[in-house]
This record gives sequence, C-alpha cells and structure tokens, in this order.
Amino acid sequence: MNAADVMAQPVISIPQDASILEAIRLMLQHKISGLPVVDATGRLVGIVTEGDFLRRIETGTQHRRPRWIEFLIGPGRLASEYVQSRARKVEEIMTPEVRTVQQDASLEDVVRLMERRRVKRVPVLRGQDLVGIVTRANVMRALAGAIKGAQPVSTDDAAIRDRLLAELEKQSWAPTGAIDIAVSDGVVTLSGVITDDRERQALRVAAENIQGVRKVEDQLAWLVPGSGMGGEPPLVIGPAER
Repeated sequence: MNAADVMAQPVISIPQDASILEAIRLMLQHKISGLPVVDATGRLVGIVTEGDFLRRIETGTQHRRPRWIEFLIGPGRLASEYVQSRARKVEEIMTPEVRTVQQDASLEDVVRLMERRRVKRVPVLRGQDLVGIVTRANVMRALAGAIKGAQPVSTDDAAIRDRLLAELEKQSWAPTGAIDIAVSDGVVTLSGVITDDRERQALRVAAENIQGVRKVEDQLAWLVPGSGMGGEPPLVIGPAER
C-alpha cells in the first residue's frame, strides 16, 4: 500500500495571498484541520493548520508574559508571536517548511514521517505537482478497509495454535520457550512463566488477533528475575469483557 492508495484527492488548498478568514471558513466548511498553501502556479509553498489560529488577539488568547520573561525570550521570538497573533494573510502565518512524499512512497514511509516529525498530514506530490494529501484519518480508513477485507481462514483448534505459535516465533519479545499454549473449542489457554508483566498483554493481544479465537484464558505466572517473587494469574478475558 502506498501514498496514492490512501490519499485524499482532489486536494483542498488555499492561495498564499488569501486572508486568514478565508482559510478559517474553508477549514470549517470542509471539516478539516489543515490546508496546503499554494502559489499562483499551484506549487506547494507551505501549510496552515488550526494550530496557527490558537493564539489570536481577536479571541484574547495571544501570549501574555511578564516583562522580565520577555527580556529572556528575546525580540526575535516576540516578533514572530506578534505576527502569529495579528497577521491578516495566510502566507504570514503558514509553515513554509512542509514535509512531503511522492505518490509512490509506501504507507509505512508516510506513517514514519508523521511520527518522526509529529505532523498530522503529509502532502503528496507527483514530481513538483500537488496531487493529494494523507492525514491520520486516511490511515485509519485504510486500516478499517484492511480489517474488513481480511479473508476467512481455517479456525480449527490445531490451526489456531499453529498460527499463534508462528506469530510468536517472529517476535523477539515473546518468551516462547517458557510458556505453553493450549486451544480447545476456540479457547486459548496461556500458561507458563513470564519475567516482564508487559509480556502478558502482548501475548493476549497476539492470541486475540488469531481468527477463530473466542476467549483467552491467562494462567501465566509472573516471576521477577532474581527475586523469587511473582504475581497471580489474572482473570479469564473473553470477547464480551474486552
């Protein structure tokens, strides 16, 4: 799956010389939280988001600080904040450094960029042309489609156990040598010893993701390394209780 498969298009953008009121109305009309900003040729030059409108003099939310703190902050940052709270045009408040991807970028690359740069939306380009945008909502829709479109597989007990073991063998955190897995009528019973209680939930999640599992019985014992102390197994978790 790549960016072109999940991106929203056509792109709702705004000219850089548009007023901030135009940007606000456009975002409210289309129920979106950010807009790519383009120049007269349609080339991407920035991005404006709802965060750019939080500190405005019109709403009384502009930054207010004691004079001594302003002295420490310095005139440059204060000048930038003045612009942010009073600017009238989109180009004056937009973020000019936009993180973009090409349309053939993998969805994994897009998500990695979102995480690393802490952004909620990534414009998609074909060469230098803006052709789409991927937001977190687009990623969630792709996830929903992938889950809904999953093909049914055999759900007999032996197949369930084999698939769970195969999944755990791929995970470096899984204590496969210290636990035992039994499956009866779709009920997975986990027993044995774990040395980190966070493994308990991960093992449960791994079991719940195997098609055909109706319930997970957790009989794992938690042993703190070197202490001889442990914890009691928790209650049985079924689909109705999750």
